[in-house]
Amino acid sequence: MPPRTRSAVVLASVLALGVAAGPTVAAASPLHRPPARCDTTGPNPTALCDAISELPDDHATAALVRVGGTAGTWRGSAGGRDLTTNRPALENGRFRTGSTTKVVTAAMVLQLAAEGRVDLDEDVETYLPGLLPDAFEEPVTVRNLLTFTSGLKPGRDLGPVDGEGYDNRYVTLAPEEVVASSVAKGPAFGPGDKQKYQNIDYTVLGMLIERLTDDSYEHQAYVRVLKPVGMEDTSFPGGPDPRIHGPHNRGYQFLADGRLVDATEWNMSDRWAAGDMISTTADLERFLVALFSGEVVPKPLLKKEMLTVADAPGATMSAGLTLQKLPNGRELWFKTGARPGYSTGIGATENLSFTLVYSVNATNAKSEEGNPVVDRIIQAALG
Repeated sequence: MPPRTRSAVVLASVLALGVAAGPTVAAASPLHRPPARCDTTGPNPTALCDAISELPDDHATAALVRVGGTAGTWRGSAGGRDLTTNRPALENGRFRTGSTTKVVTAAMVLQLAAEGRVDLDEDVETYLPGLLPDAFEEPVTVRNLLTFTSGLKPGRDLGPVDGEGYDNRYVTLAPEEVVASSVAKGPAFGPGDKQKYQNIDYTVLGMLIERLTDDSYEHQAYVRVLKPVGMEDTSFPGGPDPRIHGPHNRGYQFLADGRLVDATEWNMSDRWAAGDMISTTADLERFLVALFSGEVVPKPLLKKEMLTVADAPGATMSAGLTLQKLPNGRELWFKTGARPGYSTGIGATENLSFTLVYSVNATNAKSEEGNPVVDRIIQAALG
């Protein structure tokens, strides 16, 4: 998901993902507003609990938050497991992580680079011959894909999630078809000329991982990242499987016609290596700490590729992460993601003095506007 301009202001306004106010929903009654469960100690506990305590509301039905770092840890959850009962949200519920999947994908490509199996400055055609038609006169490198500077155009999709996309939520759109429809359009700009966030670069990287390893992307993610880090509750859908297996809080989406629909089941096959991972806040926190500690990607490569903004005009992103400079001089590296019913964010300072992971069951997760619940969480977490 693209970094949100409004969100950058809020965190000064960092990790925001974006959910618009959307159509008005009747205020949740006490029956359907379970009390928030919050730690009473740790960094800014009162403000953090206040940020999520009134859920469900117009903007979100639940929220799960974990804050860590040198100031201590804080855990909180609020809202409901669904909108039909008074059951509180599952603190360890699974959810769709959206584009935070890209951080795992980037880490896998960098592991392959560390092993000497891929040269980041090499033309992607070296590894995926015939991928790009003659209209691509300049070579697109693997690093261009990692840093969103490839110039590829978006591929086919199934429509906006608040309309046609919802109607097509059980339709399968294979990643190969998405890529083919993208490259057939020719380049949008020359490789490295600018940075433009989009899914297509990481869909191609998923294909690259499979070609280099002669294995599925999902299995490589398991053996390279999920298992070593201990992400036992993290998985990828089985192809077009639209379900979230295991305990989870249901997700809801406002449609353009004003209806609020259950969006929990949704075929995410077209998002694949760019955004179809399912995880928990605890697992994402484990991954974040392991990544920044150099346990997933060797530290020199981590620093050079993931903790350094790409060399392109106006760039704010690295290989999979976005840099936000905070007013107090700290630098926060973060990634957000959104799928219908689920908005996710992960972020940390380079030295892990501060970490934040959240999952908000946003009712309009793909809006370009900021989500008040997410904004409140970020402001409280940063003190």
